[in-house]
Amino acid sequence: MGDEEPWQWDEATWRGHVERVRAGRRLSPPWPGGARVAVALSFDSDHETIPLRDGETRPGRLSQGQYGARVGAPRVLDLLERHRAPASFFVPAVSALLHPEEVRDVAAAGHEVAAHGWIHERNALLGREDERALLLRSLDALEHLAGARPTGMRTPSWDFSDATLDLALEAGLAYDSSLMADDECYEIEQDGCPTGMVEVPVEWIRDDAPYFTMERFAAVRPHTPPRAVLAMWVDEYEAARASGGLFQLTMHPHVIGHRSRLVLLEELLTRITTDDDVWIATHAEVAAHAATALDEPTGRAGRPETPEMRA
Repeated sequence: MGDEEPWQWDEATWRGHVERVRAGRRLSPPWPGGARVAVALSFDSDHETIPLRDGETRPGRLSQGQYGARVGAPRVLDLLERHRAPASFFVPAVSALLHPEEVRDVAAAGHEVAAHGWIHERNALLGREDERALLLRSLDALEHLAGARPTGMRTPSWDFSDATLDLALEAGLAYDSSLMADDECYEIEQDGCPTGMVEVPVEWIRDDAPYFTMERFAAVRPHTPPRAVLAMWVDEYEAARASGGLFQLTMHPHVIGHRSRLVLLEELLTRITTDDDVWIATHAEVAAHAATALDEPTGRAGRPETPEMRA
């Protein structure tokens, strides 16, 4: 079967691949305090780990990563403080060990420190035991530096291997933020069975890297003006607010931390904080609140059962 082309698979095979890790019921209880919309800001502090993962050890690309810790992260933390906006920082353990003061500053400011791999490894290419060892090692390192063990993870490059979900559950993590099956939080299912793990979904359109990153020796040349990205993200926020949903955003200190791009985030937060019906929370807080819906009975569509369904 391993030598078959996808068009030769029988139904059990292609259905099994699809059902391996799947979105289950949507978890969207009313937001705390009567808020109309939840805002979950996140920053992936990748820094030097991207070139290091690829074996690039020369100063050029490493200096790009250092910018994130040296300049970008302090700017981001200052902006979040001014807007009184809590956020989640997903930190590869090697980044944390290279810049322990950043992790301590993030934790001291009341933000969440969450897992993001060891060296931003391509976990889908790892064997199960290697992936397990790196996950546990990264959790230990972040716990040591931040003073609290992470409750959630974002896989490097938003990738899942066949073992990732099993290992996250084994490690006792409460949530993931790497998958893209919904706009709202949902329970992850494995082989058709609920797991109890909450997904805080991401999307590339709500990530700064696709718009602004550049690869010198590849055909990646960003041409999107920051204010054009601002317009897209404001539209995403407004639509989430109109539907009573979640607005989740992924950024990187070495990307968003440049002057012209930080203007984007400043204006976005100014726009969001003008509304008085917004709950700005960490991913862990959003996931914990979404998890309260796990105890509710479900209807046929996998959503909390209504009185009409029970009648």
